[in-house]
Amino acid sequence: METYKVIIIGGGAAGLFLANILTEYGEKDLLVLERGERVGKKLSATGNGQGNITNLRVAERGGYFSSDPQAEARLGALLSVYGAEEFREFWAKRGVLLSFDERGRAYPAGRQASALTDALRFYAEQNGAELRTGARVYAIRKTQNGFVAEYEKDGEKRACQAEKLVLCTGGKAAKNFGTDGTAYALAQSFGHTVTPLYPSLVQLKTETAPIKTLKGIRVVNGGLTAHAPSGEYTVRGDIIFTDYGVSGDAVFRVSAFITPEVESGQVTLSIDFLPEVGEQAIFTALQKKRAAYPALSDSELLLGVVNNQIGRAVMKRAAGDMQKAAGLVKAFPLRVMGHLGFDYAQVTKGGIPLRETTENFESKRVKGLYFAGETLDADGQCGGFNLHFAYASARAVAESITRGQV
Repeated sequence: METYKVIIIGGGAAGLFLANILTEYGEKDLLVLERGERVGKKLSATGNGQGNITNLRVAERGGYFSSDPQAEARLGALLSVYGAEEFREFWAKRGVLLSFDERGRAYPAGRQASALTDALRFYAEQNGAELRTGARVYAIRKTQNGFVAEYEKDGEKRACQAEKLVLCTGGKAAKNFGTDGTAYALAQSFGHTVTPLYPSLVQLKTETAPIKTLKGIRVVNGGLTAHAPSGEYTVRGDIIFTDYGVSGDAVFRVSAFITPEVESGQVTLSIDFLPEVGEQAIFTALQKKRAAYPALSDSELLLGVVNNQIGRAVMKRAAGDMQKAAGLVKAFPLRVMGHLGFDYAQVTKGGIPLRETTENFESKRVKGLYFAGETLDADGQCGGFNLHFAYASARAVAESITRGQV
């Protein structure tokens, strides 16, 4: 049976980061088992293929979510050590330059996410790590000397063993990238539990009658507020109207706060079409337009103020009342009916509870078993937060595995 020091199950972002860090620390005796035909498939698609890898705000309070009440303090301590600048240096060592936009989002200077995957793959392989693709792990077990991973490759059942084993298997979101949630069973076989799982960074289904004429229209840098039982959450960004509801980066961002609640029927959205303009200024503009064009139909009063189709939808909902129309431009309500689910989500909310792991994400139940990345019950806001956590958690795991050897 093949024997290694470390087996990493999952060749996504967390697995590749971990392989890179371990080899950087001098650990060459490691194997990455990836069920897909290539590593880093989801990473190569991040940021619409442009590679939004981190964010200058990752260490700020409120950037991450978890059901663990101690998570904020724990993740805050982790990210104060492995923050955006430290991550920038990680990439610089691999010849990758990062550029940051006005919202703090970081991208490779060439704006190609696939370049990030290639840099991680090349570094790991040239420094001794073995990346084995098309290997579906279906069981892991503890032995006197460590762990055995049983997997299937090319129709043949195989097994390998190692002193340490790390689950970097992702969550349940975007199963087209190989993350369908089935890998949680590997952790459960050791007595670990899994919190309730929800899709995050996902499109939202809403009532459609008020927006049936708006399909395909994009509101650039609009304001979006979600009103939920847990609180009120406001973001800025693009909002795209669809036949089922709304999409766009503002929707993805606000979904991170509310997806556990959307099925309750108690969540509403409020769209601000003109965040930089006050309601009174809009009402004044409508009054002036009515005075200048007395024969103009009510449906055209918002011409030149907002998109024509949006203006007509607003005036229809306001039944011609200019004061009400001004208010709707600033707060256009939509009842949330649901979301598009895990197949369309970028991230999974929930996972292996943090309380079942140590500060370095080692299992409290089985010594030598670790977790990193999305498989854990920690998810972040849209904008590079989740990939940064994949890195920071991998760094913590590597520090634990190599402690005393670095």
